[in-house]
Amino acid sequence: MTGNASKTTASFIQISDDDKGYPLDQFCIPKHYEEDLERVLIPEGLINDRTERLARDIVADFGNEPIVVLCVLKGGYKFFTDLVDKIKVLNRNSGHSVQLGIDFIRLKSYVNESSSGKIEVIGGDNLENLKGKNVLIVEDIIDTGRTMQQLLELMTSVQPKCVKVASLLLKRTPASVGYIPNYIGFEVPNLFLVGYALDYNEFFRDLSHICVINSTGKEKYSVKQ
Repeated sequence: MTGNASKTTASFIQISDDDKGYPLDQFCIPKHYEEDLERVLIPEGLINDRTERLARDIVADFGNEPIVVLCVLKGGYKFFTDLVDKIKVLNRNSGHSVQLGIDFIRLKSYVNESSSGKIEVIGGDNLENLKGKNVLIVEDIIDTGRTMQQLLELMTSVQPKCVKVASLLLKRTPASVGYIPNYIGFEVPNLFLVGYALDYNEFFRDLSHICVINSTGKEKYSVKQ
């Protein structure tokens, strides 16, 4: 079974389009980014608590079956790390445990604010190792959904036993193809978000909170084409 819109009952925290977030001066923001951000949308503490609940749901769903957790790099590494750590805590302290394997894949489709329309897959040569296994793909954000659909098609070709997708964020965008992952942290407005390993041309990965980038930041860190 692969994760898709018709076979998921995912729940999430919805952040409305008119959500004002939090002023930057109420949080510790790296000095080098203070002029580049509009507001904090999701504080790190809230991300941490939501990730803990997702970990509990995943362990409950998979039962005692082993799973391979496939991290989508680069943006997914922070959510992936925290999610795996919380599953490991549950393994140590709950009545049953889930054996974890770890693997990585890198996808690239963005330049500045727009998708390039070309999905670059790096490190997929060893996906044959996933044949017959339960796979949990961990992603930072589902935007249009096209990238994840392409990855799921690739996964089908290696014949895993089961594939589910956990995404920290699901963006509401008119460009969406309607794909919904199995596990969702937050549904967010159609904004360009950075922080917690989400980047803008490789910057802002070192920002702890998820924030809205402003026009100054977009200009400063844009790729000249």
